[in-house]
Amino acid sequence: MDVPLGPEPTRIVDNLDGQEPDVYFNIERYWRTIQQYVGELFAWRGLDEVMAEEMTVLPGMDELGNLLWIADHVESGRYDVVVVDAAPTGETLRLLSMPDASRWWIERVAPIGRRMSRLGRPMLERVLGLPVPREEVFVAAERLLDRLGDVHGLLTDPDRTSVRITLGLDKLGVAEARRSFTYFHLFGYPSDMVICNRVLPDDAGPYFERLRRAQQRYLPMVEQEFGPVPVKTVPQFDHEMVGVDRLREIGTALFGSGDPTAVHYRGEPYRVRRRDGAYVLEVELPFTSREELQLSRRTDELVLEVGGWRRTLMLPRALIDAPTRGAKMDDGILRIEFAAPARAGQERQGGRR
Repeated sequence: MDVPLGPEPTRIVDNLDGQEPDVYFNIERYWRTIQQYVGELFAWRGLDEVMAEEMTVLPGMDELGNLLWIADHVESGRYDVVVVDAAPTGETLRLLSMPDASRWWIERVAPIGRRMSRLGRPMLERVLGLPVPREEVFVAAERLLDRLGDVHGLLTDPDRTSVRITLGLDKLGVAEARRSFTYFHLFGYPSDMVICNRVLPDDAGPYFERLRRAQQRYLPMVEQEFGPVPVKTVPQFDHEMVGVDRLREIGTALFGSGDPTAVHYRGEPYRVRRRDGAYVLEVELPFTSREELQLSRRTDELVLEVGGWRRTLMLPRALIDAPTRGAKMDDGILRIEFAAPARAGQERQGGRR
């Protein structure tokens, strides 16, 4: 934008604000009570106050605060659209799965801890040798996790949210986008577009010819593997894309005179379900018969081939060690069944038998 941004929204031009969240500002805004307790915990073990303060900035807090800002902006009613430039890896996705993972803590552990804290916190601290959370710490944690649950509901609502994956047309960029795409659908986040960035034009010159040819090989692969989600391209410009005017230039190249907020795809190209202790991966393959389809698997990849059309799905981590039971086609949907992966203890016990 070429405009200084701060931890709160800053006006850039009419009808456009920008924000660059700050982790320390977010901590003060969202979980100061929790931070104070964690600081006490570190100080109890002998860390000086400055070091304890630094240690309370736990991994993931930055992304977590950004997610909470999204809900605040939506509920404020000040904005028609909120655009989030998210982290390109799975860290954000793991944070988004926190509401489900934390429900057990809220329902089971927190009530017990709160009762123990009320009955005899000073005595427990002497016995355990560390600070016991006060009532307000439990309240703040529950409020934070409930709020994150609201964000989860907002971001999984296809009528209010869409995810757009941006990638570079190279081997690493495509592989990273595949994995992100898989996890978005695994956690139920609707994707409506894939954007290939910095695509070299035909007249890029002889110096870039080999790179341009490599990009042109990857482009149809991306269109096949991410379909039916539409794929758009943004060219490599011959100048630095900084400032509002350059942003408009990119917008015109990407959307023309169309509406950037329009939803370009609705549906789930594939999904993973848990059924009877096993997993079922479902893939939409309209106008395809079982005879036309070939399946193969390589460690964490599932390869689908229909005629000259080839698609590679990155399997979720839960399925990497799960043996494949079988597959069938039904009403244009391919269903592949995986057995539940055996635990290490079960494998060792089976070996002794």
